[in-house]
Amino acid sequence: MAAGKNPPRADLALFGATPVLPSGAHQVWPVVTDEERRAVARVLDRGILSGPFAPESRALEEEFARFVGAKHAVLTHCGTSALVVALAAAGVGAGDEVIVPSYSFVATPLAVTQVGAIPVFADVDIATGCLDPEAARTAVTARTRAIMPVHMHGCAADMTSLVEVARARGLVVVEDAAQAHGAECAGRCVGAIGAAGGFSLQSSKNLSAGEGGIMVTNEQALAEAANAVRNFGQELSLADATEFNPKRPLDGSRALDSRRVGSMYRGNEMMAAFARAQLARLRERTERCQRNAERLSRALVELPGVTPPHAPPGRSSVYHKYRVHLDPARAGVDLSPRRLRDLVMQALRAEGLEVVLWQSVSLPAQTVFQRRDPSDGFPGSAEGGTDLSANYDPARYPRTNALLDGSLVLFSQSCPLIAQPDEVVDRYAQAFARVWQGRTALAEWAARRS
Repeated sequence: MAAGKNPPRADLALFGATPVLPSGAHQVWPVVTDEERRAVARVLDRGILSGPFAPESRALEEEFARFVGAKHAVLTHCGTSALVVALAAAGVGAGDEVIVPSYSFVATPLAVTQVGAIPVFADVDIATGCLDPEAARTAVTARTRAIMPVHMHGCAADMTSLVEVARARGLVVVEDAAQAHGAECAGRCVGAIGAAGGFSLQSSKNLSAGEGGIMVTNEQALAEAANAVRNFGQELSLADATEFNPKRPLDGSRALDSRRVGSMYRGNEMMAAFARAQLARLRERTERCQRNAERLSRALVELPGVTPPHAPPGRSSVYHKYRVHLDPARAGVDLSPRRLRDLVMQALRAEGLEVVLWQSVSLPAQTVFQRRDPSDGFPGSAEGGTDLSANYDPARYPRTNALLDGSLVLFSQSCPLIAQPDEVVDRYAQAFARVWQGRTALAEWAARRS
């Protein structure tokens, strides 16, 4: 059918046609094989389930550090705690401000509040969803201590520019790489570019272990501080690993004296063993995911008004999420961006596709930041710092709002792109083309129903 022609209503599954993708075609994530089962059984057979220097945890730290090109890695119990540990180790604390993007998962700014610091929002690049370096620069105040870029949806942020902004103002860079295992900027893996970075091992992530996190750094002092923070702030050196006795894994000789504020942020052995099995296949899975994403993008970019995700030059994406932007003006339909988004999402779901919004409002619009309730533990504003009533106004972030209103995410948490076989990805291209060719009929149908 020629592009721009409107098919009969029956050509869309929403109007009664057979869906492009049959039920049950998706692969659910994570993919668990005998390798993961043997890894977990190995832990149970050994009988060592936890500990700062337990063998699976140590092995995962070493292997992941090599994977991202970092000198040190510290396993934590979730991605948020990896960020908390990284911030605390980098010296961020009460009264400090940390610049974060206005578009991310809420764990990014909440990690800042967990160390007593204040998240300050800055707008993003609408094409990638990543923190805009110029917006970050203008958000700096005398209270700013750090910048926390997020490698959104697996696409590397502009670390070259962000590091320059931080260096010019004497700030530290702590990367939120929760979604970006293996993404690169200027030939370096994200997470290991700034002072420290935090990754997530939560079930939906490209590297999955159910729950878990890993903090990485190239600085010995930061690694030592992170190790202390994740162990109740106790004086626990990484060198103490040489004293670990597998026959007495729960015993040790260190004094149980907490020298700084910390908590129990450690991971555990079954998490680590599962993640190691997944890590062994991560590079191959990522490369296949990237090939599928690029093939799908080549198909979608031919549709007028459709902009698939694309990593800027010198940066790569691991496509943890695949966000597609829709432009009603270029598409030739008289609909608002949000209305077009919702109609297309409804029609694509009818074709059997997994389609989600993921986030529907900017971070500053979320209730916790609108309330800023001190009794709930929210840090108070510091003298000489940012006016939070202004900074937390959602209207200050037009690019974030436009991104959310005018785009949708193909695939889902349970059925992400990295899990899908080639033929499923090809069906996504076919279904999107079918729906997009019927966009005028969709708009007319919606108008009759309103």
